[in-house]
Amino acid sequence: MKFSTKEDVEAPIEAVFDMLCDFESFERAAMRRGAEVQRADALHQPGVGMTWKAVFPLRGKRRELTLEMVTFDRPNEMVIDSMSQGLAGQMSFELMPLSRNSTRVLVALEVKPLTLSARLWVQSLKLAKTTLTQKYKDRVAEYARGMEERYASGVKV
Repeated sequence: MKFSTKEDVEAPIEAVFDMLCDFESFERAAMRRGAEVQRADALHQPGVGMTWKAVFPLRGKRRELTLEMVTFDRPNEMVIDSMSQGLAGQMSFELMPLSRNSTRVLVALEVKPLTLSARLWVQSLKLAKTTLTQKYKDRVAEYARGMEERYASGVKV
């Protein structure tokens, strides 16, 4: 099952990429929502090999998720693979400069079931694909507007 959308951000490509690399803010946001997040690598610079372990409740069960940066091409692309019980996922961010101060961000999320129970769960998601796609697009658009506001106000990442 795949979700994808694109948003135009009124900020230079380097600034947008830097904001997408603010992994600590993503970690804090996940923790505010009840997840336990821990970096599992020793890298000091963002790049391929960055790894996170996360544990969170979902539908009454404790879920474990491992995330790993598999592509890091500054300032053009970033791909993060994820693995959990029965599911494999991939989140990709592609950036394209539209002008000196405008960037198009393509965000894609793909989830693949690895077990029968995961396949049934993904099948049930397909019944709500229209609603889920709209929520996904709204969330990405909201984040893009936040990046524009951060860039306009001069907040450094």
